[in-house]
Formats: sequence, C-alpha cells, structure tokens
Amino acid sequence: MDGVAKEVLAKVNESVCTDNDCPPRRIPSTPEGMAIAYSGLVIMAILPIFFGSYRSVKHHKEQKQAYEARGEKPDTMSQKDAAMFPVVSSVALFGFYLFFQIFSKEYINLLLTGYFFFLGILALCHLISPVISSLVPAAIPKTPYHIKFTSGEGDKLENVIDYKFNLHDIVCLICCSMIGVWYLVQKHWIANNLFGIAFAINAVELMHLNNIVTGCILLGGLFVYDIFWVFGTNVMITVAKSFEAPIKLIFPQDILEAGFGAKNFAMLGLGDIVVPGIFIALLLRFDHSLRRKSNTYFYSTFFAYFMGLLTTMLIMHLFNHAQPALLYLVPACLGTPLIVALVKGDIKTLFLYEDHPQIALNDESDAQEIEKSGESRDKQITLKKRKKDNNASGGEETDEQIDTRKEK
Repeated sequence: MDGVAKEVLAKVNESVCTDNDCPPRRIPSTPEGMAIAYSGLVIMAILPIFFGSYRSVKHHKEQKQAYEARGEKPDTMSQKDAAMFPVVSSVALFGFYLFFQIFSKEYINLLLTGYFFFLGILALCHLISPVISSLVPAAIPKTPYHIKFTSGEGDKLENVIDYKFNLHDIVCLICCSMIGVWYLVQKHWIANNLFGIAFAINAVELMHLNNIVTGCILLGGLFVYDIFWVFGTNVMITVAKSFEAPIKLIFPQDILEAGFGAKNFAMLGLGDIVVPGIFIALLLRFDHSLRRKSNTYFYSTFFAYFMGLLTTMLIMHLFNHAQPALLYLVPACLGTPLIVALVKGDIKTLFLYEDHPQIALNDESDAQEIEKSGESRDKQITLKKRKKDNNASGGEETDEQIDTRKEK
C-alpha cells in the first residue's frame, strides 16, 4: 500500500507542478540522436590521435636536436613510470571518489573549473597559435618578447623561466581566453570539447613512450585498471558523472530535438584517447625510423583503434551499461603491431627500437666525477662525443691520448 500511495502522490505532484518549480527533464534519446552522438565521439577521438601523432614526430626531432646541442634530457616515460601509472591513477581516482562523498560537489568542481580554465587556455594556445598567427593582419607586427628569470650566480646560474613570445601569441591568448570565459560561465559542451581535444592532442604530441616494452607495460596495467574500476565498483562511473571538467568528450544524444542547448550526453574519457594515442604515436615514429615509404604500423594500429572504439560503442548500446573502453582498445592496439611485425619479419627490430637510446657512462669513476663536479650535462655531452669518435676510429682513446691530440 505504501508503494501505491507514493506512486499516486508522485503523479499528482507531477501534474500540478509549474514550469518554474519542476526539475528539468531529459529528452529521451532517439536512434538517430544516438547515432549522431556516437559518430561525433568517434570523430573527436580519432582526430587528436592522428594529428597528435604527426606532431609528436616533429617534437621528437626537436628533442634530439636539443639533446645533441645542449644536453637537455628528453622527457620520456620509463618502464618504472609505466608500471606505477595504474597504481597512481587508482589512488587518485579513489581519492576523488572520497572527496565527492565527503565534501560538496559544487565546491570541488569550482576549484577544478578554475584550474582547468587556465590549463585549457594554455593547451589551446599551444595548439592553434600557428593558425591564429597566419590570420592576424599584417598591420600587427610580430614583435618578439623574452621573459627570463634566473636563480643562482656564476657557474650555478639556472633558468627558472625562459619564455619567448610575440604579439601574435598575445592575440592568440586573447582569443583562447574568450573560449575559456565561455566555458567558465556556461560550461557549454562545445567549449568543453574544444578544451578536451586540445588536451588530447597536446598529450599525444608531448607524452613519449621510449620503447614498445614500456607501451606494453602501460597499456597492460591500464587494461586491468579500467576493467576493475568499471566492472568491479561504481567508483569510476560516479567520479565521471560528478567531475565537471574537460577531461572527457561529450556529445548530446538529443541534439535533433534540443539543438545546441541539449542536456542528454554520451561521453568518452580522455584517457581512452590519450593512452592508446601515445602508443600509436610511438609506432609512427618507429615507421619513420624504418625509412620506408608507407607507415604500415601506424595506419594498421590506427584502424584497429577505430574498430575497437566502434566495438565499445556497440556493446555499450546493446547492454545499456558503461563499458571499460580499454577492454577492447588495448588488445586491438597491442595485437595489431605484433601481428604486422611477425608477418613482415620486424619483430626484433620493433622491440629493439628506442626513441632516445640511453647513453651509458663508461665506468663508476665517471659517475662519481660527475656528481662531485656538478657538471653532469656537459660531462654527458663530452662522453657522448668521445664515444662517437671511438666508434668512428674503431678503438678507444685514453685521457692522455686526448690531451696529446689537443696539444697538437
């Protein structure tokens, strides 16, 4: 009887409420609307991987040049980092879950909004700066500026901030700030996606896996991570729905009925784009190292990712339940290059490839000397040049031989 009474009261309240005091209703999804939403998510997922991968090739060359010229150590993910990444991600995910359970969701999202407001503007500036610069009228000069802050004195002088920009970059910053204000005020899904796509492209471009083994460790660990937190608990789904930040791409399923003001969204986390994306970008750099006409490993794995994403969407629609996308994406992205390598006879070359081969110090005395002198960067450059000279001459030179050669 209590259940019947509550149902009757709910229907009475629904019939007498006005437009001002009734909660907003979500428009039911139609097959056409869902097809548009899923298609939009797939397109927004594959574009950052494609463009970010090609940008990573350019960034990789710049890193190598900087290392050879100034000894700047390239930023790459080690195998230890890859193994720890799922653990750190799990701690962070559960921490956010506890925060949302204990504290007000509004206050947490207010802090996150402010943080991602600035981060999103910087990511968008880095991405579209060349485009904005080409559109700026010639009347605005490309006057260069240089901001530099240093600490220490003499030989111990270190750069804290060393940033160069021009007037065109300032124009780009203003344009991106307008998008940031739009996101800050309205949290519109288009502004969210602009920031999300910028984050994804920058991550695929700048986050480098040094070798295939590191990629296998990372994807394998996150494969287990995704399955556990989606199927084993409600933690990831709760955080994803509570987290109001551009760390996910969203597309309305009721866009045909509600237009750009739609509220019923399908979503895809940026992790499901970035994690496979940095592995696919590594394969493109491997293709370039082979110096062949076709980027076989990149395109085959890129297509496998596309098919894995379609499979995720299909199963999510059939079972009407959130799916761990990496459950389908990781086997596709790991299996495809291995099969291609076996067919082409490149399996050994694939696993021996490294973006930045490590420079081994000759002996422990060199390492101790480096620590004492505090000139590790210069010392490493010297050792590298010495190693190249030795390889070219077919033998090793002693320090006395080097000094004699310099005197001559």
